[in-house]
Amino acid sequence: MSKQRTMLNKTNPFPSGKGGVVYVIDDDEAMRDSLAFFLKANGFRVSPHESAERFLQSLAASDQQTLGCALVDIHLGGMSGIELQETLLNMGLNIPIAFITGHGEITTAVNALKKGAFDFIQKPVDEEKLYSLINEMLSKAYLSKEQSSELKEIKERFRLLTQREVDVLDRIVAGRINKEVGMDLGISIKTVEAHRAN
Repeated sequence: MSKQRTMLNKTNPFPSGKGGVVYVIDDDEAMRDSLAFFLKANGFRVSPHESAERFLQSLAASDQQTLGCALVDIHLGGMSGIELQETLLNMGLNIPIAFITGHGEITTAVNALKKGAFDFIQKPVDEEKLYSLINEMLSKAYLSKEQSSELKEIKERFRLLTQREVDVLDRIVAGRINKEVGMDLGISIKTVEAHRAN
Protein backbone atom coordinates (compact mmCIF):
# COMPACT_ATOMS: atom_id res chain seq x y z
CA MET A 1 0.00 0.00 0.00
CA SER A 2 1.40 3.38 -0.84
CA LYS A 3 0.55 6.63 0.86
CA GLN A 4 -0.19 8.07 -2.60
CA ARG A 5 -3.75 6.80 -2.67
CA THR A 6 -7.15 8.35 -2.95
CA MET A 7 -10.03 7.80 -0.61
CA LEU A 8 -12.44 5.13 -1.70
CA ASN A 9 -15.66 6.55 -3.05
CA LYS A 10 -17.87 4.83 -0.49
CA THR A 11 -19.76 5.89 2.57
CA ASN A 12 -18.36 4.65 5.86
CA PRO A 13 -21.39 3.41 7.86
CA PHE A 14 -19.39 4.08 11.03
CA PRO A 15 -18.37 7.74 10.72
CA SER A 16 -15.31 8.86 12.63
CA GLY A 17 -16.13 9.46 16.26
CA LYS A 18 -19.38 7.52 16.13
CA GLY A 19 -18.27 4.07 15.11
CA GLY A 20 -15.70 1.70 16.39
CA VAL A 21 -11.97 1.85 16.42
CA VAL A 22 -9.73 -0.20 14.16
CA TYR A 23 -6.74 -1.57 16.08
CA VAL A 24 -3.78 -2.06 13.76
CA ILE A 25 -1.19 -4.36 15.35
CA ASP A 26 1.88 -4.83 13.19
CA ASP A 27 5.59 -4.75 14.09
CA ASP A 28 6.45 -3.50 10.58
CA GLU A 29 6.30 0.28 11.03
CA ALA A 30 5.87 1.01 7.31
CA MET A 31 2.96 -1.43 7.01
CA ARG A 32 1.36 -0.18 10.24
CA ASP A 33 1.64 3.46 9.13
CA SER A 34 0.33 2.67 5.64
CA LEU A 35 -2.71 0.83 7.00
CA ALA A 36 -3.39 3.58 9.55
CA PHE A 37 -3.10 6.28 6.87
CA PHE A 38 -5.52 4.50 4.54
CA LEU A 39 -8.05 3.81 7.29
CA LYS A 40 -7.96 7.37 8.64
CA ALA A 41 -8.32 8.76 5.11
CA ASN A 42 -11.49 6.70 4.78
CA GLY A 43 -13.07 7.93 8.00
CA PHE A 44 -12.12 5.21 10.46
CA ARG A 45 -10.75 5.81 13.93
CA VAL A 46 -7.41 4.02 14.19
CA SER A 47 -5.32 2.86 17.13
CA PRO A 48 -1.93 1.58 15.86
CA HIS A 49 0.32 -0.66 17.99
CA GLU A 50 3.75 -2.13 17.27
CA SER A 51 3.22 -5.28 19.34
CA ALA A 52 0.57 -7.47 20.90
CA GLU A 53 1.92 -6.59 24.33
CA ARG A 54 1.57 -2.83 23.70
CA PHE A 55 -1.94 -3.37 22.40
CA LEU A 56 -2.93 -5.33 25.52
CA GLN A 57 -1.42 -2.63 27.75
CA SER A 58 -3.40 0.02 25.88
CA LEU A 59 -6.55 -2.06 26.11
CA ALA A 60 -6.11 -2.56 29.86
CA ALA A 61 -5.74 1.19 30.36
CA SER A 62 -8.83 2.05 28.30
CA ASP A 63 -12.54 1.29 28.19
CA GLN A 64 -12.67 -2.34 27.07
CA GLN A 65 -16.29 -1.81 26.04
CA THR A 66 -15.20 0.31 23.06
CA LEU A 67 -16.60 -1.06 19.84
CA GLY A 68 -13.80 -2.17 17.59
CA CYS A 69 -12.02 -4.67 15.41
CA ALA A 70 -8.37 -5.56 14.85
CA LEU A 71 -6.01 -6.02 11.94
CA VAL A 72 -3.19 -8.18 13.27
CA ASP A 73 0.03 -9.28 11.62
CA ILE A 74 0.08 -13.02 12.10
CA HIS A 75 3.86 -13.05 12.79
CA LEU A 76 4.46 -10.38 15.40
CA GLY A 77 7.70 -10.23 17.36
CA GLY A 78 7.13 -11.40 20.94
CA MET A 79 3.56 -12.60 21.33
CA SER A 80 2.31 -13.83 17.94
CA GLY A 81 -0.96 -12.81 16.37
CA ILE A 82 -2.43 -16.24 17.13
CA GLU A 83 -1.35 -15.96 20.79
CA LEU A 84 -2.95 -12.50 20.94
CA GLN A 85 -6.19 -13.95 19.58
CA GLU A 86 -6.16 -16.66 22.27
CA THR A 87 -5.37 -14.11 25.00
CA LEU A 88 -8.31 -11.90 23.96
CA LEU A 89 -10.65 -14.88 23.96
CA ASN A 90 -9.40 -15.92 27.41
CA MET A 91 -10.09 -12.37 28.61
CA GLY A 92 -13.66 -12.70 27.34
CA LEU A 93 -13.13 -10.04 24.66
CA ASN A 94 -14.74 -10.97 21.38
CA ILE A 95 -13.02 -8.46 19.12
CA PRO A 96 -13.33 -9.37 15.43
CA ILE A 97 -9.81 -10.03 14.13
CA ALA A 98 -8.51 -10.18 10.59
CA PHE A 99 -4.98 -11.47 10.22
CA ILE A 100 -2.55 -9.94 7.76
CA THR A 101 -0.50 -12.67 6.14
CA GLY A 102 2.27 -12.99 3.59
CA HIS A 103 2.32 -15.46 0.75
CA GLY A 104 2.60 -19.08 1.77
CA GLU A 105 0.94 -18.58 5.16
CA ILE A 106 -2.46 -19.92 4.19
CA THR A 107 -2.25 -22.92 6.56
CA THR A 108 -1.59 -20.61 9.52
CA ALA A 109 -4.44 -18.32 8.45
CA VAL A 110 -6.84 -21.26 8.13
CA ASN A 111 -5.89 -22.37 11.65
CA ALA A 112 -6.61 -18.84 12.89
CA LEU A 113 -10.03 -18.95 11.22
CA LYS A 114 -10.78 -22.25 12.95
CA LYS A 115 -9.99 -20.56 16.27
CA GLY A 116 -12.49 -17.80 15.55
CA ALA A 117 -10.69 -15.17 13.47
CA PHE A 118 -13.05 -13.17 11.29
CA ASP A 119 -10.91 -13.34 8.15
CA PHE A 120 -7.43 -12.89 6.80
CA ILE A 121 -6.01 -10.63 4.14
CA GLN A 122 -2.84 -11.24 2.16
CA LYS A 123 -0.02 -8.81 1.50
CA PRO A 124 0.04 -6.73 -0.58
CA VAL A 125 -3.25 -5.52 0.86
CA ASP A 126 -6.04 -4.77 -1.61
CA GLU A 127 -7.66 -1.49 -0.51
CA GLU A 128 -11.16 -2.38 -1.70
CA LYS A 129 -11.07 -5.69 0.14
CA LEU A 130 -9.64 -4.04 3.26
CA TYR A 131 -12.34 -1.37 3.28
CA SER A 132 -15.11 -3.97 2.95
CA LEU A 133 -13.51 -6.22 5.54
CA ILE A 134 -13.27 -3.42 8.13
CA ASN A 135 -16.93 -2.52 7.59
CA GLU A 136 -17.96 -6.16 7.96
CA MET A 137 -15.94 -6.56 11.16
CA LEU A 138 -17.31 -3.35 12.69
CA SER A 139 -20.83 -4.46 11.79
CA LYS A 140 -20.19 -7.78 13.53
CA ALA A 141 -18.75 -5.97 16.57
CA TYR A 142 -21.80 -3.70 16.69
CA LEU A 143 -24.23 -6.63 16.46
CA SER A 144 -22.30 -8.56 19.12
CA LYS A 145 -22.40 -5.55 21.43
CA GLU A 146 -26.15 -5.13 20.85
CA GLN A 147 -26.77 -8.82 21.52
CA SER A 148 -24.62 -8.67 24.64
CA SER A 149 -26.58 -5.67 25.89
CA GLU A 150 -29.88 -7.42 25.20
CA LEU A 151 -28.70 -10.58 26.96
CA LYS A 152 -27.57 -8.53 29.95
CA GLU A 153 -30.98 -6.83 30.08
CA ILE A 154 -32.79 -10.19 29.89
CA LYS A 155 -30.62 -11.62 32.68
CA GLU A 156 -31.34 -8.56 34.83
CA ARG A 157 -35.08 -8.84 34.21
CA PHE A 158 -34.96 -12.56 34.98
CA ARG A 159 -33.06 -11.84 38.21
CA LEU A 160 -35.89 -9.53 39.30
CA LEU A 161 -38.61 -12.17 38.89
CA THR A 162 -40.20 -13.57 42.04
CA GLN A 163 -40.01 -17.31 42.63
CA ARG A 164 -43.68 -17.63 41.69
CA GLU A 165 -43.05 -15.78 38.40
CA VAL A 166 -40.16 -18.16 37.69
CA ASP A 167 -42.46 -21.13 38.38
CA VAL A 168 -45.04 -19.72 35.96
CA LEU A 169 -42.34 -19.01 33.35
CA ASP A 170 -40.95 -22.56 33.60
CA ARG A 171 -44.37 -24.00 32.86
CA ILE A 172 -45.10 -21.58 30.01
CA VAL A 173 -41.75 -22.45 28.40
CA ALA A 174 -42.65 -26.13 28.77
CA GLY A 175 -45.74 -25.44 26.63
CA ARG A 176 -48.40 -25.43 29.35
CA ILE A 177 -51.47 -23.24 28.90
CA ASN A 178 -52.62 -20.78 31.58
CA LYS A 179 -55.27 -23.13 32.94
CA GLU A 180 -52.73 -25.96 33.40
CA VAL A 181 -50.23 -23.59 35.01
CA GLY A 182 -52.89 -22.38 37.43
CA MET A 183 -53.87 -25.93 38.35
CA ASP A 184 -50.22 -26.98 38.84
CA LEU A 185 -49.49 -24.04 41.13
CA GLY A 186 -52.89 -23.78 42.82
CA ILE A 187 -53.54 -20.25 41.57
CA SER A 188 -56.25 -18.67 39.43
CA ILE A 189 -55.94 -18.07 35.71
CA LYS A 190 -56.06 -14.31 36.37
CA THR A 191 -53.08 -14.66 38.75
CA VAL A 192 -51.20 -16.64 36.07
CA GLU A 193 -51.94 -13.87 33.55
CA ALA A 194 -50.73 -11.23 36.02
CA HIS A 195 -47.46 -13.13 36.54
CA ARG A 196 -47.04 -13.52 32.77
CA ALA A 197 -47.42 -9.78 32.33
CA ASN A 198 -44.37 -9.24 34.54
